[in-house]
Amino acid sequence: MSILSPNELKRYDRHIILPEVGLKGQERLKNSSVLLVGAGGLGSPLAMYLAAAGVGRIGIVDFDIVDESNLQRQIIHGQSTIGQKKLDSAKKRLLDINPNTEVICHFEPLLSDNALKVIEPYDLVADGTDNFPTRYLVNDACVLSGKANVYGSIFRFEGQISVFNYKGGPCYRCLFSEPPPPGLVPSCAEGGVFGVLPGVVGCLQATEVIKVLLEIGDIASERLLIFDALTMKFRQLKLRKNKDCILCGENPSVKELVDYEIFCGMPSRNKDMNGDTNNQSTIANPNEISPENLKKYIEKNSNGELNILDVREVYETEISKIEDSVLIPLGDLEQRYQELDASKEWIVYCKSGGRSGRAMEFLQSKGYNKIKNLVGGINDYAKKVDANLSTY
Repeated sequence: MSILSPNELKRYDRHIILPEVGLKGQERLKNSSVLLVGAGGLGSPLAMYLAAAGVGRIGIVDFDIVDESNLQRQIIHGQSTIGQKKLDSAKKRLLDINPNTEVICHFEPLLSDNALKVIEPYDLVADGTDNFPTRYLVNDACVLSGKANVYGSIFRFEGQISVFNYKGGPCYRCLFSEPPPPGLVPSCAEGGVFGVLPGVVGCLQATEVIKVLLEIGDIASERLLIFDALTMKFRQLKLRKNKDCILCGENPSVKELVDYEIFCGMPSRNKDMNGDTNNQSTIANPNEISPENLKKYIEKNSNGELNILDVREVYETEISKIEDSVLIPLGDLEQRYQELDASKEWIVYCKSGGRSGRAMEFLQSKGYNKIKNLVGGINDYAKKVDANLSTY
């Protein structure tokens, strides 16, 4: 007797009549479990299509809140859920799609001290993250726990998909053994993302998840699929397992999870036994200025003697800007930095602090010793001290 109810048999009829799926395959999906890391752009189509397909248990790790800026691409959320936890918004939508699916919410950051425990109950993991520390953490945790990692990433108009650690195949470290220097690769928040791109890539990830669960088709292991939305072209890079990989190679040196923020050259988010963040993240950085202190600086220098550098693109200044700041886009800074008086104190800002951090490091290398980076960029400044400025 089938474990599927009469309603489920009707719901999944188009699946069941596929010889590659059949009744046994649909029952297998019902007995399967998948952990999604992230309920954002990639997690939205991933979660919805896995629920629609009849995956029995879907876990989601996320600790963010729905913001209006998410709605351009994170289609699992809507206007009515702005301000809610993304997990609550996503769960409500998934249960509306398929009440037979169990949705498990993990409202916490995925860190080295909890990743293996969170991942352990699931058959495989789908990575929809947008930062390198979590990407390496997910990869390493999957390898150490022997689970496949269905990987997707997006930036501007390009997406990438692969299945790592599938039946002994290559892992993410076989492709990228080390992360790029901090700030070298802009985030989607800095560089932007074409709104429909996560839909395409997330659907491809969902396709691979279902194929892995059913053990059908040609799994996208040992290859990296690259999609260019502007040209509507796909290309593939062949991947080989690196026998010298420090994680999955013949003589691995990485045998446990590490602090991935520190590994990627960023402040640590891991907490000690008292719940306090590691000292690296709590020590004030003399090269940074808070939005509140910038406001005081502006008020103190209201006579027009402001030395504020904006390293965003011209079109971004049309959305919001700090008055009387000097605009030199980051890409032009190497050719134009001498326009800035090195004897003066400079405060540099961008949208969220990443590009301005790179600009600060560059200027310091050129002898600009009185320079500070605005923490959180103009968006944080707008939220905390100047509500008249628009965020984006």
